[in-house]
Amino acid sequence: MGRGRLRIFLGAAPGVGKTYAMLSEAHRRVERGTDCVVAFVEHHERPRTEVMLHGLEQIACRELEYRDAAFTEMDVDAVLRRAPAVALVDELAHTNVPGSRNAKRWQDVEELLAAGIDVVSTVNIQHLESLGDVVESITGVRQRETLPDEAVRRADQIELVDMSPQALRRRMAHGNIYQPDKVGAALSNYFRPGNLTALRELALLWLADRVDEHLQRYRIEHQVTRIWGSRERIVVGLTGGPEGRTLIRRAARLAEKGAGGEVLAVYISRSDGLTSASPKELAVQRTLVEDLGGTFHHVVGEDIPAALLDFARGVNATQIVLGVSRRRSWQYVLGPGVGATVARESGPDLDVHLVTHDEAGRGRGLPTARGTQLGRGRTIGGWGVGVAGPFLLTLVLTHTGTGPAFTTDVLVFLALTVAAALLGGLLPALASAAAGCLLLNWYFTPPVHTWTIADPENVVAIVVFFAVAVSVASVVGLAARRTRQAARLRAESEILSYLAGNVLRGETGLDALLERVREIFGMESATLLERSGEHDPWTCAGSVGPRPCRSPEDPDVDVPAGDHMTLTLTGRVLPAEDRRVLAAFAAQAAVVLDRRRLRQEADQARALAEGNRIRTALLAAVSHDLRTPLAGIKASVTSLRADDVEWSEEDCAELLAAIEEGADRLDHLVGNLLDMSRLQTGTVTPLIVEADLDEVVPMALLGIPDPESAVTLDIPETLPMVAVDKGLLERSFANVVENAVKYSPDGEPVLVSADAIAERVEVRVVDRGPGIPDEAKECVFEPFQRHGDTPRGAGVGLGLAVARGFAEAMGGTLVAEDTPGGGLTMILTIPVSVGAAGGAADRTPGAAT
Repeated sequence: MGRGRLRIFLGAAPGVGKTYAMLSEAHRRVERGTDCVVAFVEHHERPRTEVMLHGLEQIACRELEYRDAAFTEMDVDAVLRRAPAVALVDELAHTNVPGSRNAKRWQDVEELLAAGIDVVSTVNIQHLESLGDVVESITGVRQRETLPDEAVRRADQIELVDMSPQALRRRMAHGNIYQPDKVGAALSNYFRPGNLTALRELALLWLADRVDEHLQRYRIEHQVTRIWGSRERIVVGLTGGPEGRTLIRRAARLAEKGAGGEVLAVYISRSDGLTSASPKELAVQRTLVEDLGGTFHHVVGEDIPAALLDFARGVNATQIVLGVSRRRSWQYVLGPGVGATVARESGPDLDVHLVTHDEAGRGRGLPTARGTQLGRGRTIGGWGVGVAGPFLLTLVLTHTGTGPAFTTDVLVFLALTVAAALLGGLLPALASAAAGCLLLNWYFTPPVHTWTIADPENVVAIVVFFAVAVSVASVVGLAARRTRQAARLRAESEILSYLAGNVLRGETGLDALLERVREIFGMESATLLERSGEHDPWTCAGSVGPRPCRSPEDPDVDVPAGDHMTLTLTGRVLPAEDRRVLAAFAAQAAVVLDRRRLRQEADQARALAEGNRIRTALLAAVSHDLRTPLAGIKASVTSLRADDVEWSEEDCAELLAAIEEGADRLDHLVGNLLDMSRLQTGTVTPLIVEADLDEVVPMALLGIPDPESAVTLDIPETLPMVAVDKGLLERSFANVVENAVKYSPDGEPVLVSADAIAERVEVRVVDRGPGIPDEAKECVFEPFQRHGDTPRGAGVGLGLAVARGFAEAMGGTLVAEDTPGGGLTMILTIPVSVGAAGGAADRTPGAAT
């Protein structure tokens, strides 16, 4: 049985109707007689979606228990036993409950496809793994349920379910997506128009890339060579000269005029490595084109116009942008130039733009030809064989008596010439061929010892020998040079690939880069020097190796890395051909240094911004939340000291209680402020000891009014010992419980339970309050943050921030999640004491000390 086919309805945002579209497709297939079943569909109590399930066969789901709660998951085994032609599986990115057959639902779908069952599924764009960081930066919410992009790319069909942000918000307001009590929060947070527009654009762009892949595959499979102008793709031909920036900007403006335009900058170099391009200039142009939303490509080709056209046709480009030639007028005698050749051979399907620039007609330096050296030893050996070899061979042949035939003599001399070419290259081989001709004429062609050749066939043989020898020597010499050039260029490409990898990974290790330079070129030291201005002294930005240089005049090699920066090396003088690669290292060193400083400045700016935010919030807290209890205390004290009023005992007791309550509030607020200050300055040093939770937790509840009715404890005595700071744990736990009690409805006690999981203990504080949306669950742990419309005077928003800080200082965590049925659950996870995990099961009640 063949593999099943996968069709995915891709949603641009939650609520656009992808599940509804999937069910509509199922009804169409059932009407055509297709065996279609519902393996799993989540209707989220949406009436219109729930109605679409009527008339479709549904396979019963599995009920799984996890953490004392029941969950429903797809029954993969039941679907496989039923073996339908088509199965509907909703929410492809869903994470299965622990204990399920697979960790992810898309893995369940893979099993169904492998069994030959066609699957129709749904997924939202924000659940793709590659877009996780982008979605978080847009919405402020990190998607916890994601799936690999490849799981979606492998789909046989992907259909986008789209809706305008305005229409989606109307659906939300009408109650078609969420329950009425959640509509307001959703519209003001995740479903803001800007968020929905950005998600929609992400979905359209991602799907457009997939369409491009399918189109490219179709063109290759059907051998389509003509360009299909389905979208504007503009190729910019770069030479590495300064005019490249002008061409890139012009191409970007052309791309903006067409919807979905794309810019591809390409630099074509010859395979022999001869180039006059500046690595620094190419790096600048690469950055520019990427900043403008394009891509940079490096292509190797001997024929520049042909390589450029092949690249353009390969990417299905519609336009080519080239600069007017920088050659002078007399240089056109050598040929029409790249621009004219590309324009002539582009054909009717490619538009070629020749852009004028400031460098036009100013001339350009010709690349310096550098022959590849074969090594001193091989060169000496080649000249020895080429010059001395023919005379020694003649001596041997003339002393062998009746020597071999003349044709054999010619072949032996030819072999000697080939050997000279293999060792020393072309020139020793030419010397060997010339000497061989003369010696063959003098010693082996009758009449011997004269320059006269009696037999015309011998004349032909000697001429052919010389021609073949020269030809073979040329080919062998060229092959030897190409081999060594290829080896060198391969090494250079590996080095440049290393540099490109550093750029892509964003590495900022300057010392590691300089050490790499020193190792590659075999130098004693490498130093990056910089200065602020033309007349300022040089300073060392980074150095490896002994005796670092203090100025560009000291080293054996120096390469500029910028306007006020240079890379210096000591140890030996490098050949000219190595300076190109060294220039790339210099440019990368400058980029690394700039990136490191920008990161430091960003960190400093972030710290300053955080400090300003905290100071602003602190001033707001002092101006209101601290003054309120002070005002109450002041009013009560003033009333008690008044001489013109006779207060009863009940009134005095009430005023004293108000003073005590205000003092307690002040003490609590000041305590949280001091704790937050300790956390901000990093002065919290926990004293980790073994402790029992059933000892620490009751102590943390002493500050809560009427704790027996406000809190329900479920702390098993068989829990293992935990490694904590008792004081920090008590304070952290007290803040969490106090926050839960504050928001719990009257008559609903807060449940505090604990369980041992692996090597950690998980304490859950469960309330039945209003809860908070997912996007705000992390915000409540930030200092001076209070969710929603919390009234002033309810605290300065430090309790949960202090609680999380203390938990993390002890090696634990504090997170928030929804309570099933409504409310909020705080989960405090703390590590088990070393050696306690294994013996936890053997503990008996009362064994804790």
